[in-house]
Amino acid sequence: MRLVLPALILLASTLTAHAQTATLSIDASHPATPVSPTLYGIMSEEINHAWDGGLYAELVNPRTFQPPRRPGRPPNNWILVEHGASSAAIAIDPASGPSTALPASLKLDVTSADPHSTAGFFNTGYWGIAVRPSTTYRGSFYAKSDTPALGAITVRLVQNQTGAVATSTTVLALDSAWKQYTFTLKTAPALQPSANYRLEFLVAHPGSAWFTLLSLFPPTWHDQPNGFRPDLMDKLAALHPKFLRFPGGNYLEGQHLNEHFDWKQTIGPLVDRPGHQAPWMYRSTDGMGLLEMLTWCEDLHMEPLLAVFSGYALDQTHINPGKDLQPYVQDTLDEIEYVTGDTSTKWGAQRARDGHPAAFHLHYVEIGNEEYHDPSGTYDARFAQFYKAIKQDHQQLQIIATRPVASVRPDMIDDNDHEANRHFYRTATQFFHDVHRYDTYDRTGPKILVGEWATREGTPTTNLGAALGDAAWMTGLERNSDIVVMASYAPLFVNVNPFAMQWEGDLIGFDALSSYGSPSYYAQVLFSTHLGDQILASTLTAGNPRLFESVTADAKTGRLYLKLVNASSEPQPIDIKIQGATRIRPAMTITTLAGATTKDTNSITNPKHIVPVVTHATNAAPTFRHTVPKYAIQVLEIDRAP
Repeated sequence: MRLVLPALILLASTLTAHAQTATLSIDASHPATPVSPTLYGIMSEEINHAWDGGLYAELVNPRTFQPPRRPGRPPNNWILVEHGASSAAIAIDPASGPSTALPASLKLDVTSADPHSTAGFFNTGYWGIAVRPSTTYRGSFYAKSDTPALGAITVRLVQNQTGAVATSTTVLALDSAWKQYTFTLKTAPALQPSANYRLEFLVAHPGSAWFTLLSLFPPTWHDQPNGFRPDLMDKLAALHPKFLRFPGGNYLEGQHLNEHFDWKQTIGPLVDRPGHQAPWMYRSTDGMGLLEMLTWCEDLHMEPLLAVFSGYALDQTHINPGKDLQPYVQDTLDEIEYVTGDTSTKWGAQRARDGHPAAFHLHYVEIGNEEYHDPSGTYDARFAQFYKAIKQDHQQLQIIATRPVASVRPDMIDDNDHEANRHFYRTATQFFHDVHRYDTYDRTGPKILVGEWATREGTPTTNLGAALGDAAWMTGLERNSDIVVMASYAPLFVNVNPFAMQWEGDLIGFDALSSYGSPSYYAQVLFSTHLGDQILASTLTAGNPRLFESVTADAKTGRLYLKLVNASSEPQPIDIKIQGATRIRPAMTITTLAGATTKDTNSITNPKHIVPVVTHATNAAPTFRHTVPKYAIQVLEIDRAP
């Protein structure tokens, strides 16, 4: 956060002639209810290349091969190289691979080559391969050859425009049987960072060879193998998310029943993971498998909110409850055992073999996703079958329904926009009008998860107007976090390159080289990192219909967090009256996210245009006046003297 004072804040107090003064009355003597300790979390699924080509740090795309729909069609993103007088060809061999999970491979046939006229192929990555100075890249591939005369494999990173070689290494001659080979590439200190690189594999002699699972990883978060991009993990860590809802929404269901997220196909060695067709128009490698998602939670100290396949797909086909559904129920019980079982259990032992002997903590399981789309009306019975089976062995787990059910009482309901018949994807104005949605909710019913929500304004990531809609909505979530105990923004990521995006208006944007947070991202940071553990009763009177607030307090420190959202085009003066706290320290910290227009935003080329600004004031008191700038989100931190 920048420690500068923009002109818009300096001028705010002089531009209030047309705004009626509002009054915010706060009762600091009697906290209303506790703040949910799990209120703000994140939801993530494979959409917009969020994982493959994003958080999951693999640089090669694709690293495995599927039999082509049309024979002879060249593999995507793999390009033949014929230097000098060499002659070669590449094609997908559908019947040769290192495992049953990976039955196909890329065959290289070299009919003519020598050390001065090499041949091979290169990969273009996910819209480029990012190369940085003084960096070590770790690679591997599975391969075999029909002749040792093919010789060594040269692997190198090459600049697309100039052909300059940033770094190279050699791998010894290939065996006649499938085997994994590893290599390391190191770049020089003087290299300029760029995503305009490709990864080349070259040979200097005739012969044939087969390749698959060709992989290259840059340094990852905490140097974990098969790990995550550090810049994206840093941005997530700054959100302080309390939970992760995974493996997401539509990605969990799949377009067809046989394309749902089958967790058993996503664990173990990568050579035994076949990958699967994801619903967002591309294939998932499943390098981001169940264990990787669990360690993601572990790394960022998030509660896992595990969503499980309920027998319904996006094409509106379903599995009938009863004996037909029972194998999927058993899959869920096995999955819970994989997550929480000790090493004496079948699936706990499998988790240990996969590299994580310690069990994970699990408290929340959601059955399905957006089941209000299912026209068959079978969700009630399907949910009950899952619920009873899980509760029989795991009474401590909180079971979440994705729509209201009558057969059993869920512990929590993933709420949705009933009028739109979907999760809460709205305009800012729609959120302004629904800020008080939960004020009168039945407190005797199941608790509420708002599993997906976002203001969809701006592309590829959201703009300031969306952030204002988000912030307004979050004031309502905070004031009602006795009933709304969990809420997760979605979608989380978008690769901003052409053809990478399927959903506009996302939280964090990135390309192969860099990343940035949208204004909505910074609104999330403000709300999640300035949150007490008590909700204070407050009353706002104002003529401005786009002025919103929430007030929480920290019971240990006595600090008050006043969140104020002014979505109006005029600065808004507010008379703040704090009852029950006569000893107020005059010094307060003010954090502001604001801009000139609602269209103001951040981008890959201008990532810090709209960011929080920290300032200080000395006029805090039991009663004082404060002016919120136009189009602004503010957090006032006020301390009470002992």
